[in-house]
Amino acid sequence: MPRKAHDEDTPMRVESPQSDSWGLPMDARDKEKLKEMEKSKDHVSASTYSSFMKQIPGKNNEEIESDTDEEESEVSGSGDGEEEEEMSWISWFCSLRGNEFFCEVDEDYIQDDFNLCGLSSQVPYYEYALDLILDTDSSPGEMFTEEQNELVESAAEMLYGLIHARYILTSRGLSVMLEKYKNYDFGRCPRVYCQGQPCVPVGQSDVPRGSTVKIYCPRCEDLYYPRSKYQGNVDGAYFGTTFPHLFLMTYSHLKPPKPSQQYVPRVFGFKLHKPKGN
Repeated sequence: MPRKAHDEDTPMRVESPQSDSWGLPMDARDKEKLKEMEKSKDHVSASTYSSFMKQIPGKNNEEIESDTDEEESEVSGSGDGEEEEEMSWISWFCSLRGNEFFCEVDEDYIQDDFNLCGLSSQVPYYEYALDLILDTDSSPGEMFTEEQNELVESAAEMLYGLIHARYILTSRGLSVMLEKYKNYDFGRCPRVYCQGQPCVPVGQSDVPRGSTVKIYCPRCEDLYYPRSKYQGNVDGAYFGTTFPHLFLMTYSHLKPPKPSQQYVPRVFGFKLHKPKGN
């Protein structure tokens, strides 16, 4: 009687192939490459490591992608946290929507008491507001109510605005505002015959809450509202009445000629008759 291929009396030869950690055969080159990558995994990008692991049979792709995503999210998350920690209050304030007209005042200028003379009587919570601007650790958060903390933040914005109005009249402040002027950060004149003349911010009063900021056109020498409603809510005292004129005196080469054209109203091609005395 013929015996079966694998009888109990005949020992069966079992191959023992090289296997990976998931019990599946691996090529010798794959094993060697995997060892090298495992040793230097910290120095290999997540995408490179993931693409190689996906080529190995039996590895769960979802598991690989999950591990890679976690590693990438940890790296990106830590980076975002560092950026947030590095941003100062001044940089944060100037980056807010509507505050595009502001420049960043040097902290050295703010730390000089001479430059802040007379502001303590105009700003409530002056000391706390100043500490907030300079990112000093003395925070009143624990001893103040939520409403008082909001008042301190509002006072810090007011104090920074008044300091800003003084800073932009210095040589350093004028040079910083010059760069913003060249970048058209203050907008252009809406008057057609001014041909897109860049403007500068101006206040109609040096007293806080007197009026909102306007833009001054050096060509037609007139005032206009900012195009953005957010910018239009900024206090004009934070730029003052002197800045645009001192700016153009300092950089006299920027003073443009007055427009040569003027709009003439017509009806059916005929000029309108102007009454005498007008």
